[in-house]
Amino acid sequence: MTPEIPPETLDSKLILSGIHLDLTDAIKAHVREKVAKLLRHEPRIDRVRIDLEYHATRSHHGQFTAKGHIEIQGPDINASANGDEAYAALDKLVSELDRGLRKRATERLNKRNHPHGVELAAELPKVN
Repeated sequence: MTPEIPPETLDSKLILSGIHLDLTDAIKAHVREKVAKLLRHEPRIDRVRIDLEYHATRSHHGQFTAKGHIEIQGPDINASANGDEAYAALDKLVSELDRGLRKRATERLNKRNHPHGVELAAELPKVN
């Protein structure tokens, strides 16, 4: 079981903002819960920025847009998701960010464990 993230650590690593809407305590708690899961998977995350935007002019699909940015050593991870409800957009966003973290970890493992670089160095002829 992964350890719980202390609230102080979560507060220092999370930036949450609402664009064209006021964030309720329930939405803030939902985002904190989801981001805590991301931090448990990857403790080296420096900062997570979540922006939730409301589009009043859109009458159909995707009135809410959630944008996420994870700052971590190496390339940062960005994602966005649309939804008819704020919670749905946030859930889609967190799953995309989690997928990005898993993809990044897999690529790093493959790069580290790939013997291709060692084989190339052994095959190069020595120049005197």
